[in-house]
Amino acid sequence: MLKAIYGTKDVLPKDVEKWNFLESTIKNIFASFNYKEIRTPLLEETGLFSRSIGEETDIVSKEMYTFQDRSETSITLRPEMTASVVRAFLEHSLSSQSSLNKLFYIAAMFRQERPQAGRFRQFHQFGAEVLGSSSPLLDAEIIILAYTILKSLGLVDITVKINSLGITSSRKVYLEILKEYLESHLNELSEESRKRFEKNVLRIFDSKFENDIQIMKDAPKLIDHLDDESKQEFQVVQNILRSEQIPFLLDSSLVRGLDYYSKTTFEIVSDKVGSQSALCGGGRYDGLIELLGGTPNYGVGFAAGIERILLALQNEKTKLPDNSSLDLYVVLLNKELLNEYYLFATALRKNHLKVEIDYLSRSVKAQMREANKLRAKFVALFGGEEYAENKVVLKNMGTSVQQVLPLENADKEILLSVGS
Repeated sequence: MLKAIYGTKDVLPKDVEKWNFLESTIKNIFASFNYKEIRTPLLEETGLFSRSIGEETDIVSKEMYTFQDRSETSITLRPEMTASVVRAFLEHSLSSQSSLNKLFYIAAMFRQERPQAGRFRQFHQFGAEVLGSSSPLLDAEIIILAYTILKSLGLVDITVKINSLGITSSRKVYLEILKEYLESHLNELSEESRKRFEKNVLRIFDSKFENDIQIMKDAPKLIDHLDDESKQEFQVVQNILRSEQIPFLLDSSLVRGLDYYSKTTFEIVSDKVGSQSALCGGGRYDGLIELLGGTPNYGVGFAAGIERILLALQNEKTKLPDNSSLDLYVVLLNKELLNEYYLFATALRKNHLKVEIDYLSRSVKAQMREANKLRAKFVALFGGEEYAENKVVLKNMGTSVQQVLPLENADKEILLSVGS
């Protein structure tokens, strides 16, 4: 039997309503903050990600789906969205159309990593990218956006963690201080962290090895070596979050290892999704636009994992709104009225009602069972003596109350009944 590729998952009709609710909530909240949706191709040239994410990262070196097309161009299924959005921003000169671009997306990503709870090889994210301003108000806004969306979806047990990485010049000074501290512990670090010491020392803070974690607890903190500008702007972010009553924790170990990151970084985590606790994360990346060939400019954003959020909602036992019930099921009483029966249902559908009919030539009793199974609010009994008198019977499935309606304006009466 053919099956879905390992690490991918079908979203079946019984679950699609959850996705629709989530996506609708996301879009409504982004709209209230005046963010515009952007959609980019699934395929990008590989160089976009090797330049932006970094050759030494696990994503680029181990996890990307990369292949050569017929023109021998190296193509990659996008593993993340920020680089694609920045590429589109540069390619289409969006900065010349607007000095500030507030963009959001809901999209599929691809990474060939080991599947586990809330993590797949094809997974979905939503996120925001704001390009064109260095204002710390936007740093605060993306945290507020992410938190507002997660709370609006019904999540309760979430924690916001924030940190500041400072600007490049102050971070370079700090990196030397950190390396000096770690030199006396090199033999105690894991092999992975020893490699990071040479290539990207900040990433040692991300280590999951217990001994590394203990060593890093006593390491000098970047937040204690911030430049004055970063300190002031980080304070603005904290003040706004407090004013908006968004609880947060300062986490000095929360880092982004690449040079184009600066100032604010954050994560929102949940203990309801297993070891991969982050539901979303982001921060400021003022150096990325220049790195990808653009004029130096500012950027800040975040990304959130939809599958992880759905898992957290499930584990918190959050009941999501269910809009899958049917407005009306039309039961056919006389088989010879098949054509009229179908046209009657079609007229109701044109009034934007959710209507189903019997396509399997079932008995009246079986049709009523199907109406119950589909959670129909009303049933129309089409045929019988009433039809001979140009009438139709409408039954309220909640109260069992029946009314007889003239066929000529039954659609209007049914629309009123269902609407009430």
